[in-house]
Amino acid sequence: MTLRRRLPPLNAVRAFEAAARHPTFQAAGDELGVSAGAVAQQVKALEGWFGVPLFRRLPSRGVALTPAGERYAAAVGDLLDGFADATARLRRQGQDHVLTVNTTHSFASLWLIPRIGAFRARHPELDVRVVANNTLADFARDDLDVAIRHGRGRYPGLRADLLLRDSVFPVCSPALRDGTPPLARPADLARHVLLHDDDPIDLEAVAWPDWLAAAGVTGIEARRGPRFTHTFMVLQAATAGEGVALATRVLGGDLLSGGRLVRPFPEEVASPYAFFIVTPEGQDPPRVALFRAWLAEQAAPLSPL
Repeated sequence: MTLRRRLPPLNAVRAFEAAARHPTFQAAGDELGVSAGAVAQQVKALEGWFGVPLFRRLPSRGVALTPAGERYAAAVGDLLDGFADATARLRRQGQDHVLTVNTTHSFASLWLIPRIGAFRARHPELDVRVVANNTLADFARDDLDVAIRHGRGRYPGLRADLLLRDSVFPVCSPALRDGTPPLARPADLARHVLLHDDDPIDLEAVAWPDWLAAAGVTGIEARRGPRFTHTFMVLQAATAGEGVALATRVLGGDLLSGGRLVRPFPEEVASPYAFFIVTPEGQDPPRVALFRAWLAEQAAPLSPL
């Protein structure tokens, strides 16, 4: 006897599940790469299929799940998680030669990509895939092998191993350091443009107010100046002579050794964050073990702080 499953429209289910995890249809649409209106249409179609409302529309233009919607969201979320996990496992079959690395845009562009050729030369049997974003890695959903994250090392349910500690210090272009007004001591920053890193993953790290306070510098409006959403952007602005930025040994090291940036004075502040190798708990697959060993080798010249 053939089993016929009576299932709702699966695109509508996917839209509903995303909407259930977000305060607005717009946020759900951003995740799915569609408009808020498209999410609303899919949700409406699913409600029509069931004949019951799944969301309450709020006066603030947000949405809230009805009791029926809450029950269905919990069940659907578990099913989609299982579906994603099964899909990832199946995709892995026969792909032991592919290593997928997830990290932030700035770490990828400023540290990992300039070095990854050395790993590929050592292990030509492996194809490396680098995925850059600022969201926490979801190994079940995103088909990842290893993530490199900047934080305090607290990643529940995952293994996190210290890769690099870091420190923070001002940097600028050589022309800015050698020009006028002078830039020879921290107090001279009062006469220069401060460039700000607004990378959302680093909002708790050392910013200009923190650095100036730690260096004992007063009388400077520490929040003035242009702002950038990624570390690599603020360092590009610094290399172009747009002002003085805060850099770190890890993300600014190659620009300093190449002479594109300089440190106008030696004062630095230890960062509360470090870089961690993040993987699922358990024994590493061989490709991850090779990558982990190579990362440790690359990090050795920068450790300890």
